Amino acid sequence: MTSRRRAGPKAAITAGPLDLDGLPESGAARVAAFLAEYVITPKGTGAGRPFILRPWQLEIVAGLFDDPRPRQGLVSIPRGNGKSTLAAALALYGLFADGEHSPQVAVVASDERQAGIVRMIAKRMVELSDALAERTHIFKDRLEVPETDGVLMSLPAAAEALHGWDPTLLIVDELHVVTEETWEAVTSAAGKREQSLTLAISTPAASRDSVMWRLVEEARIDPDPAFFFTEFAAPIGCDIDDDDAWHQANPALGDFLHLDGMKALRTSMRESTFRRLRLGQWIEDEGQWIAGDDWQVCADADRVVELGATVVLGFDGSVGDDSTALVAVTVEERPHVFTLGVWAHPEGPQHRDWRVPRDEVDLAVESAFDVFDVVELAADPFGWRTELELWAEKYGRDRVLEYPTNMHKRMAAATERFYSAVRDARITHSTDATLTRHVLAAVVKATPSGDVIQKDRRWSPRKIDAAVAAILALDRAVWHLLNPPVPVKVRTGKASFL
Repeated sequence: MTSRRRAGPKAAITAGPLDLDGLPESGAARVAAFLAEYVITPKGTGAGRPFILRPWQLEIVAGLFDDPRPRQGLVSIPRGNGKSTLAAALALYGLFADGEHSPQVAVVASDERQAGIVRMIAKRMVELSDALAERTHIFKDRLEVPETDGVLMSLPAAAEALHGWDPTLLIVDELHVVTEETWEAVTSAAGKREQSLTLAISTPAASRDSVMWRLVEEARIDPDPAFFFTEFAAPIGCDIDDDDAWHQANPALGDFLHLDGMKALRTSMRESTFRRLRLGQWIEDEGQWIAGDDWQVCADADRVVELGATVVLGFDGSVGDDSTALVAVTVEERPHVFTLGVWAHPEGPQHRDWRVPRDEVDLAVESAFDVFDVVELAADPFGWRTELELWAEKYGRDRVLEYPTNMHKRMAAATERFYSAVRDARITHSTDATLTRHVLAAVVKATPSGDVIQKDRRWSPRKIDAAVAAILALDRAVWHLLNPPVPVKVRTGKASFL
């Protein structure tokens, strides 16, 4: 096993051509033999050992690489079944062993971060294989193989990014968040070679108003030999906790996908989200984020937050049309959520030029720091950077945190934390009517990083800013609960006291 190699220009490659003479001539057998001989599993179960295709993976590969080979393929499969790792392994086969002159392997997704996941897995596979590493130039944004004049790159799925490419293998990661326009840009770049493949691997989309559903529906109704399609999903109408349905949907369950992990996810995810992401089912409408009954169970109008209580503040600001919210969450085993202020655009044409009263917001923040032990103010900085800088100067830079809500990876984890806490009644709230309206108005938006919340439509009068602020506050309150400050020792002449 080779050591990690730095990205960047390399010395001239002196290794001879990769010995492929012992491999089968074509098809799934050739792919399987190449992976077993030259590719190392980079992480998880089997890490550090040869990449051996499981029987269900071999069936997918046979559908893609046995003659007659299709031009396009779609694999619908729940999360956790190693789809990105399999895609990376197939990308390396396309780069080294598919017999194409000057192969171009492109990994595309809705954004560059998602597209880079498969490329980074492929990069690590190369680093772990002496035979591949000594024949590959590893750059920050691509892999190059001089022997085959091949390149593997990750690209955003946009027409301008794909212009001039002639891919032999084009992998679309997470088709469920790709638009029709993006899919058209992807497919227009492929098909120029005598032999090429566009492969999409994805969980089902959150809505049937999607390119993925269109492709699934067409493949179910009118199968096309040029379009390979397979889906792994639990039976329609199955019980959410049916182990047999779990295994039917998840071919890796009991192998590198672990049952206890699935059970933990079942308790933290909304049922509709679990069915889509973990059981591979198409849900007509995932709809509302938190059910009214679940929110009501957490209501506790009699709970009093004492003066001086340790809290985290969450802040989601706007300028005019949306609302601005300041929400507090106590730092304790069973946190309590309560609002400190919500400033919303008044109704009526006479308020057309209304703007958030920033002096009132500033006064509310000042009052919170005076009344409570505020360990942190977590705030979305959009439109409020000047105030955040002033608050940091006034209350301490270690107590004011920028928390951009458009960072989906972080926000999705925080959103799941809040949902799970409500579902299991591990938090309480003050029954504030505005907070309740905002929480119940939020709907789910699926992203490659997980679910985040949004309004039911862009210009909807139903606001969700207090819900967003509550998510930020709870996320950071839990962090502070789990990471208490280290007591400072004060030394005297004879002893040390905490």
